Amino acid sequence: MRNRKQQYFCNFCQKRFQLKGWGKPKQKEGLIREYAIGKQTQEQIGHKIGRSRKWVNQYLSKEVFFEGNYNATIIPQEIVLIVDTTYFEQFGLMVFRASNLKKNLLWYAVKHETNEQYKEGIELLLGKGWKIKILIADGKPGLGKLFPDIPFQHCQFHLFQIVTRYISKKPKLLAGKELREIMFRLKETDKESFEYWIGQWYKKWKVFLSEKTENIGTGTKVFTHQRIRQAYRAIVRTIPFLFTCYQFLPLEIYDSTTNSLDGYFSHLKSKLAVHRGASKSTQIKLIYSLIFS
Repeated sequence: MRNRKQQYFCNFCQKRFQLKGWGKPKQKEGLIREYAIGKQTQEQIGHKIGRSRKWVNQYLSKEVFFEGNYNATIIPQEIVLIVDTTYFEQFGLMVFRASNLKKNLLWYAVKHETNEQYKEGIELLLGKGWKIKILIADGKPGLGKLFPDIPFQHCQFHLFQIVTRYISKKPKLLAGKELREIMFRLKETDKESFEYWIGQWYKKWKVFLSEKTENIGTGTKVFTHQRIRQAYRAIVRTIPFLFTCYQFLPLEIYDSTTNSLDGYFSHLKSKLAVHRGASKSTQIKLIYSLIFS
């Protein structure tokens, strides 16, 4: 032992030496990328580099080291920005993606999706010189009001999902069936036509939606068709932001949904699913290795 480090003696060259760990920055980055992109198990990586599976596991479980959560490899320019958050078992992943570039620009590991975090991320991008032509999101309340100067597009697909949750895929009531038929036209219509169809639907079913039922136990009255009313209110609240992209985006980059980011989330989760049971720090390392590639 010398300086608390194990030394070895070579019988062939008669010299003493110390083993150097597999710890250079490039080597460490290579291990993480191979674990993430190469889909190698810890045992396979350990065999390849002459280490045990336990050693590889301990290394991957150490503190997270990465250069940052901002993609500095792309020159700031005008973009269509999509923001959304997906959740893993131990944390949430908030991503800011340039839809027209098909590149992720910024990400945060978060506990909960908050407008404050979205505001922080957008301000960071603006400070870096990015020009946001339009902001697209799933319609989290208040998000569209954070930056009044940036046009806001509510994801049309998310609204379709919201309405479906209220009235189901196969509504039994005629009012629900007609409302679902109108929602199917959403992606192929314009604001004026959609507003007209929704207005006509409401006129037809206004009395029906106003019906109330008395609770025998409490004597209070509640709306009989509450879920259809909730679906209608969700549509009315969202209409002002449903067709923003028509006004501000050319046809070649027209985007009215967050599907680009939703598709990326599915891709990322399929990559991480190979390493089920990984710790939070290991998962974040994997995300860092994949998210800007």
